[in-house]
Amino acid sequence: MSKKVAGGLGADELVGLHREHLWLHLTNHKLFEKQDPPIMVEGHGFIVKDAHGKEYVDGLSGGVWAVNVGYGRDSIVNAVCEQLKRLPYYAGSMATPPYILLAQKLASLLPKLPKVYISNSGSEANEKSFKIARQYFREKYPNKDKYKIIYRNRDYHGTTLAALASSGQTERKAKFGPLPEGFVEIPHALCYRCQFGKSYPGCNIECARALETVIQKEGEDSVAAVIVEPVTAGGGIIPPVAEYYPVLQEICRRYEVLLIMDEVVTGFGRTGLMFGHQHYGADPDIITMAKGLASGYMPISATVARKSIFDQFLVEAEDKTGYFRDISTFGGCAGCSAAALENIKIIEEEGLAENSAAMGTYLMESLKELEEFPIVGEVRGKGLLVGVELVEDKKSKRPLNEKFLAQIVADAKTEGVIIGRMVRSVPDLNNVLYTAPPLIVNKAGIDKIVAAFRVALGKQRV
Repeated sequence: MSKKVAGGLGADELVGLHREHLWLHLTNHKLFEKQDPPIMVEGHGFIVKDAHGKEYVDGLSGGVWAVNVGYGRDSIVNAVCEQLKRLPYYAGSMATPPYILLAQKLASLLPKLPKVYISNSGSEANEKSFKIARQYFREKYPNKDKYKIIYRNRDYHGTTLAALASSGQTERKAKFGPLPEGFVEIPHALCYRCQFGKSYPGCNIECARALETVIQKEGEDSVAAVIVEPVTAGGGIIPPVAEYYPVLQEICRRYEVLLIMDEVVTGFGRTGLMFGHQHYGADPDIITMAKGLASGYMPISATVARKSIFDQFLVEAEDKTGYFRDISTFGGCAGCSAAALENIKIIEEEGLAENSAAMGTYLMESLKELEEFPIVGEVRGKGLLVGVELVEDKKSKRPLNEKFLAQIVADAKTEGVIIGRMVRSVPDLNNVLYTAPPLIVNKAGIDKIVAAFRVALGKQRV
């Protein structure tokens, strides 16, 4: 009999039940015909333990860069517990105290965006932003049809059909069509693979100026919003150059196009500031957030907007369609708002955004040394969100095949470190390794991550 690890069951029993019943996210279950599926059972700080008792440095903050404050936070658990005992839920058509207090807190962090709509996932938060943008302009300009959403190549905005339609990752969309219409792409902002064949700084920031070309082609009276990640995350960890967002924002203002910043990954200290757009002095009209909002302790997201946008939905009672007719069932979970409030308190009181900046610099400097490897093309990122792009050779920049990245991730795991990689996102360009540890990570944790990268990369014979 295997040792009992959870629910009175041993690892072997859990594996058996897993194979019989579970359908994992983003997983080809054919793999588990020849190997045991991984099962995580415990976490503390930035360390997680699997069902067999092996410990790992979690270089992915819960696999999808969500557990910003780390594992084992009793104060969040207690805050949720107390709220659930008092009142677990009431639909978001009526407020609860933590609902109100979370809105107040987010407004204090983003004073230009004081109106807060709470839902339960990043995909949903982005869907809300599209609906807000479309209805906003239909209320403001009844004789126009200003509805199109422009998105950026390589950015990702979620798993629902509209969120996929607004995502610049072709392989994630494959076989799910037809997708909703009204979504239009602009080029990515990766200098390492400039789509214009230019080099920074002598490039006139063409990747940003392409927005104006697209708006003019589509018709300025038809474009409602542009959605971008401040730092492209799952599409290869791409921080734009400093001039990028000022150019993008000026074009948005000139054509009255709303600028939506998807901070689902980059929010709450991940990049070294509380929000990723703050690195660029950007002034968005709408921001979406999730993951780090409650660090994965409870499911919650938010869409925050300018008061001028909110005010457009203030209509007389006889106007039956002029207000924002939308609901998110589990946006009404009072425990989720309580978790988010305590989570933000931890980030602020422990200076975790500042630690992300300091440890991110240390991580970047340490990983930059890996550019000595023939297959490491570029190391890039912000804060504790770093990517390592792998190539067959540095001169041609031919992307390294995905199978090699899979082996590198497996070798790092053998070393006791969980890192990630691009998987079936951008055709022929799924060649970036990821690391994004919890914001509480220290130098010892960073050293283990870098050492695992070094060992795993050293084993490759391309």
